Amino acid sequence: MMPGLVQILLFQGLGELITHFFLPLIPGPVVGLILLAGFLALRKSVNAPLDEVATVFSRHFGLLFVPAAVGVVMFWPHLKAHAAAIATALLVSVILTVAVTALVLKGLSRGPGK
Repeated sequence: MMPGLVQILLFQGLGELITHFFLPLIPGPVVGLILLAGFLALRKSVNAPLDEVATVFSRHFGLLFVPAAVGVVMFWPHLKAHAAAIATALLVSVILTVAVTALVLKGLSRGPGK
């Protein structure tokens, strides 16, 4: 399992280095994940240690929701007091996201020079 964790941490560290020197607006772990995905796509397979780590992590994904649930319970009075503002912000952001996605898709579907 350690070789798989080392691979993941290596790609995350590489992502951190790239973002530190070249892409400061993108989080290092995101760049590392993209690099890892590209590496695995080039290899066209996942090695056994990395597969083992992924299997163990995927069995325990539920634990990642515990901090979020604690945050909701802890800040429930604030969430309740500002429910209308939160609902409005969520609704507006969803509408804007769908609109921008549609415009980008429309622009990309035209192709170059059209």
